Amino acid sequence: MSILNSRVSPRSDSFTLNQAAYAERIARLHALRAAARAGGSEKMRSKHLARNKVLPRDRIELLVDPGSPFLELGELIGDGHYDGVPPGAGIITGVGLVSGRPCMIIANDATVKGGTYFGLTCKKHVRAQTFAWQHRLPCITLVDSGGAFLPDMANIFPDDGQFGSIFHNQIGMSGDGIPQIAVVMGPCTAGGAYIPALCDEVVIVRGQGYMYLGGPELTYAATSEVVDNETLGGAAMHCGKSGVTDHIAEDDRHALLIARNIVRELGQAPASRRRQEPARPPRFDPAEIYGIVSRDPKFPTDTREILARLVDDSEFQEFKPLYGETLLTGFARIHGYEIGILASNGVLFPESAMKGTHFINLCCQRDIPLLFVSDVTGFMVGKDVEQVGIAKHGAKMITAMSSARVPKYTLNIGAAYGAGYLAMCGRPFKPTAMFAWPNGRSAIMGPDQAAMVLAMVREANLKAAGKTWTAEEQEAFKAPTRKIYEDFQGAHNFASHGWIDGVIDPLETRATLALLLELAARVPARETHFGVFRF
Repeated sequence: MSILNSRVSPRSDSFTLNQAAYAERIARLHALRAAARAGGSEKMRSKHLARNKVLPRDRIELLVDPGSPFLELGELIGDGHYDGVPPGAGIITGVGLVSGRPCMIIANDATVKGGTYFGLTCKKHVRAQTFAWQHRLPCITLVDSGGAFLPDMANIFPDDGQFGSIFHNQIGMSGDGIPQIAVVMGPCTAGGAYIPALCDEVVIVRGQGYMYLGGPELTYAATSEVVDNETLGGAAMHCGKSGVTDHIAEDDRHALLIARNIVRELGQAPASRRRQEPARPPRFDPAEIYGIVSRDPKFPTDTREILARLVDDSEFQEFKPLYGETLLTGFARIHGYEIGILASNGVLFPESAMKGTHFINLCCQRDIPLLFVSDVTGFMVGKDVEQVGIAKHGAKMITAMSSARVPKYTLNIGAAYGAGYLAMCGRPFKPTAMFAWPNGRSAIMGPDQAAMVLAMVREANLKAAGKTWTAEEQEAFKAPTRKIYEDFQGAHNFASHGWIDGVIDPLETRATLALLLELAARVPARETHFGVFRF
């Protein structure tokens, strides 16, 4: 493999200014993470602890192996969407090692609105299950929830991808032999009672965990029967009479120990089927990425400089280096795992699309995972490219990308606009995982382009009516559109809606990709069947 060179000067004014601008983005990311990790208010956390409960993130710490990394998904989802709800939407989801085995952990946070489910809580839970299903990961659900947040019914109850899909996924995964384990650590009411009831094994905490389709109040209202929590749905009743649960724990710590023991007896974990070479750090400091990423979105970032700080030993076996130069394609390793990389290096031309199609085909033939590193404003437009068939060449690349059944990862390191967002494995094409750096931005088009297009339409309408407008009026017309697109396109907005799996610090990128590749190495290969390519 050839070594990627670097021409970056960390002492240059441009580097220093870029670095300072990026430091502000990193500070904002860590502030949002701190809010997510704190959970509910101090008052609610104190109440939780007063009930002899362990805080949700501390429960996860007790469940996973000491020193285990935790790949969190959807950490910032819901930010700004619900009154009094911090980033995370009241649930924690991620992958950690439990008794030496990677597991998907889904933990309700009862310090946030009693652990109730909003629409985005459902979306996050379902996304975690989808990821677990793809990787055949046992699911451990730490249940402590008041059920659905009733005012948000339209986003919780009727549709695919909402609360009912959680049950559907549990059943499907169990049918595919993927273990489903629940630890009932608090209330589990109404439809929420089916989450543990649909699991393979259930642990319940005495005097703390309760499961019932209708609580004491609802039971009285419906039947005039007076009954307490313990008799209606407590640990002793469910383990001794109903048989709905299987193991009684005396407290949270005991329950999590039982869960660890259950995982230990799940049988042999799948072995890795991919060769992992010894990991080697890049030859250039990844921290320099802060000074390389352009502070001005109008000036692109040199993607080669980014790759030189991401891949092992800065080695990159480039494919077709002299053809379709606005898309870099080639083979590299990350923490010893082989990966095929498609990285933006400008606007996509017909040659770039054909090169990308060819490269994706090679990776599918060789069963090599794909990484799409996106910083693209879209496909080239104009008479010349239309006449050579950019639409059909772009369609080939999109067909190849969509058809590929190797693991696919998307990393947005800058712009991802229009069809460029789609071609670089945007969310509609179901990448195995999709993350963005804090400077990532995505939209149908850039703010200036959107404002200009709408202004041109407005100008044509004025002209047809025999009217004109001044430059000042034109700018006043453009400003609101520009603001809408600027607010929409940011990585944090995408994370808050669950349109990406998270925002990551560039310095976390290698470790994140290494964890993803390790999980993918234990999944059986899938054969790719390409759609029709138009020639």
